[in-house]
Amino acid sequence: MHLLALLHRWIGAIGGLLLALLGLTGTLLVWRDKLTFVAHAGDPVRADPALLARAVASLSSGPQPIDRITFAGEGLGVHQVIFRDGSGAYLSQAGETVARWSASWQRPELWLFDLHHRLLIGDTGEAITGVAGLVGLFFVVTGVLLWWRTRRRFRLRPWPATMKSGAIVHHHRDLGVVTAPLLLVSLLTGVLMVFPALGGGLLAEARSRPRRVEVRAAQASRDLRPLFEAAAARFSGAELRRLQWPRKPGAPIVLRLRQSFEWTPNGRTFVYADPVTLAIVGRADPATGGGAASIREKLYPIHAAKIGGPAWKLAMSMSGLALALLGSLAVYAFWRTQWHIRQAKRRKLKARVERERGTPSASRG
Repeated sequence: MHLLALLHRWIGAIGGLLLALLGLTGTLLVWRDKLTFVAHAGDPVRADPALLARAVASLSSGPQPIDRITFAGEGLGVHQVIFRDGSGAYLSQAGETVARWSASWQRPELWLFDLHHRLLIGDTGEAITGVAGLVGLFFVVTGVLLWWRTRRRFRLRPWPATMKSGAIVHHHRDLGVVTAPLLLVSLLTGVLMVFPALGGGLLAEARSRPRRVEVRAAQASRDLRPLFEAAAARFSGAELRRLQWPRKPGAPIVLRLRQSFEWTPNGRTFVYADPVTLAIVGRADPATGGGAASIREKLYPIHAAKIGGPAWKLAMSMSGLALALLGSLAVYAFWRTQWHIRQAKRRKLKARVERERGTPSASRG
């Protein structure tokens, strides 16, 4: 147990602030749609293929090539457009531009997501957050084991009784054991999204790939209504959620839909179409994907509280805030203790030196 406690303390002292950052940013992202302050964000959604097609046509005829468009949906009543150069815009469902940005850092909800997901450094940052999640799972398991020895002194407080190391440690253990189930859910779902291979066969993904198509124009300025209507007819009742323009020659248009049984806000249903003829050349239907695909599809909505209503949002917010408190206060308490230990050693060493210097003088006197 002593070795376990030692590992728990030292690893926490090094990685605690990163986990605190992930917890705090994750809490804010649970309420991301509410924190997206733009005009018409609260408009009711009008899922009309003709209306969506008009909005796409007006954008595709503009000077900036489009990368993707995420259509208005539950929680956010505006379209989000991302251009090839990284800039973007929010559009009302009537096609009016209500906000523009030249870089993601100009929109708090965008850079906050990138900070939480990739630490603002791309794929390397994503891998780091995945490792941090694994470390967090280690903390939860070992923390519960270490708490068991002190269970008789359990007393739940929202904040330590004092900011002394001992009080912080007791608060840390008691808060950790109470929030352990929520922490396990949020950390485990996050880790499996970053490292799906850790789920083994349980999360094995098999997605049908479209055949390669001949593309004569990377982005045609034309009416996509026939494609939208054909996709809606093929998946009756599904929401049109995102349009991805081809990113390289020979690639199809990707239209993403959400069927009624899907938990992911943007769905996992894909329709692939020739960008010129708009003929559908492939599709991926999660209804035929098997159990593994169904489990994998639920990781993000559980992790980001996209299901479960206000109750689950509050639960995941509590998990994030607890992680932020556990990580930051653990780092503070550990290094405060280390500082006091070093100060005590310095005082002891200084006193010994002074005694040694004073002894000869006394003998000479």
